[in-house]
Amino acid sequence: MVKKPSPDINHLRPKRFNEYLGQKKIIESLKLFVEAAKKRGQTNEHLLFYGPPGIGKTTLAYVVANELGGEMRVTSGAAIQKTGDLAAILTNLNKNDVFFIDEIHRLPKPVEEILYPVLEESVIDLVIGKGPTARNVRLPIAPITIIGSTTKLALLSAPLRDRFGLVLRLDYYSNEEMFSLVKRSANLLNLKLTDSIIKEVVNRSRKTPRIANRILKRLRDLYEVENFRILTIDQIKRFFKLLEIDSLGLTSIDLKYLKFLSEKFFQTPVGIETISSGLAEDQRTVEEFIEPYLIQIGFIKKTPRGRQLTQKALQHLKETLL
Repeated sequence: MVKKPSPDINHLRPKRFNEYLGQKKIIESLKLFVEAAKKRGQTNEHLLFYGPPGIGKTTLAYVVANELGGEMRVTSGAAIQKTGDLAAILTNLNKNDVFFIDEIHRLPKPVEEILYPVLEESVIDLVIGKGPTARNVRLPIAPITIIGSTTKLALLSAPLRDRFGLVLRLDYYSNEEMFSLVKRSANLLNLKLTDSIIKEVVNRSRKTPRIANRILKRLRDLYEVENFRILTIDQIKRFFKLLEIDSLGLTSIDLKYLKFLSEKFFQTPVGIETISSGLAEDQRTVEEFIEPYLIQIGFIKKTPRGRQLTQKALQHLKETLL
């Protein structure tokens, strides 16, 4: 239930605030709150991070744990199904530890309600027994910091959300931030990349650190197999062709989506049910996995009548097919 990350992930993760790239305003806020908590000799405020997947919520939680001098314990909302599971974890934590709950919006309602006194008073309220002999037991826990993470803030209940001392939104990275991040990760992976190669990786990373690191790990495989000393632009383009990632980071399923709309329904709005049927993908995959990035880069627009391609998307398709 409580898991540890793989060594490869830890190798790339920053350990301190001064190593963390991007999210500058959030880092400044966290530095202030952590330093204030240290000066008072108290635990840090409980934190809630939300935003798109892959932009560093879990990594930032590890950084906070290191800054507080405690250990990081990780679980997910879906993994905790019973109140006893949560109680067992919390009673085994030590002072200054950080308890990280990924996708916290997936906590069952009874488990969520057990968290309320934990967040407010650092105690767990448990009911022991049934019927007339049932009694309430209040168990104190060590002064810890709970960090929740979610990609869907709207699914988090207001009573739980309001009990966090600080709610922070992590956003997509700028190209400059991505360049610095790719350069840092490449150095840690012992990859000698020129600035032009780094830019090619950045362009295909969808402004998302997780995707950039995933590409670099596959690039490391190429280095080890082909015994490259330094990559050329032609070699990196062949590499991305092998991965089926185009110049804007679009994958084969993204291009299939765009081609379906352009070839079958040119400039005609299309409903989500028709699109999911045409792609042989379920509707949720289309809405949550394919469309967000296409909307972000301005390739599709949602209208009351359905999805429609923009001129920008049509131009990109024309260039891709050349």
